Amino acid sequence: MNRAPLIFLGIFFALAFSWTGIVLTNQISYGSLQPVYDETEGKSFPQQTPGLAARGKLVYQDLGCIYCHSQQVRRPGYGADIERGWGERQSVPRDYIRESRVLLGSMRTGPDLRNIGARQTDRTWQYLHLYDPQITSAGSIMPPHRFLFETRKIIGQPSPKAIQDKLPASARPPAGYEIVPTERAESLVAYLLSLKDTYAYPETKNVYVEPAAEAGKEEKK
Repeated sequence: MNRAPLIFLGIFFALAFSWTGIVLTNQISYGSLQPVYDETEGKSFPQQTPGLAARGKLVYQDLGCIYCHSQQVRRPGYGADIERGWGERQSVPRDYIRESRVLLGSMRTGPDLRNIGARQTDRTWQYLHLYDPQITSAGSIMPPHRFLFETRKIIGQPSPKAIQDKLPASARPPAGYEIVPTERAESLVAYLLSLKDTYAYPETKNVYVEPAAEAGKEEKK
């Protein structure tokens, strides 16, 4: 008896049910999420990413930042993200509904960046960190991104964006030259500064029980 059709149908239905369970169920659960309008602030949250920051997201992707940094703050009991100051609350699906591509990441060689715009609001700090992470974070294993900056001769007045005066003396260019961020650097920093989930949605006010506490309940049953 030729069982090939039955095997094919079995594989087909297994894949179909898997797709339904993984993709369709999540789409039904989260696909209908909408921004929350705050009458007090007169804004909808999450807000749309500004144009310059949107271009910076492309730079973030191009540089492969996703391979070392995640963008998801885990809830209490599933890591020490909040204790580390990586966010004021856990990330929820509504945080990402404005994003056509979500850059959750899977590696944390460096810290989570979901709220880097709230943790480090100083634009100059961001530039210095990109130029040489050792300046702002001694011991960091992040490589310098000096290629995002231009060293050029000063003609007329120095650029207000120049960072050489903030660098250690050993890293400064010769007299008469300045170091300024390129358009890619400006876009990337705009994107990093836009990363902040500080708004409290209704679902973020829920109280979560830590897994250890849940395990204790199971043992008592």
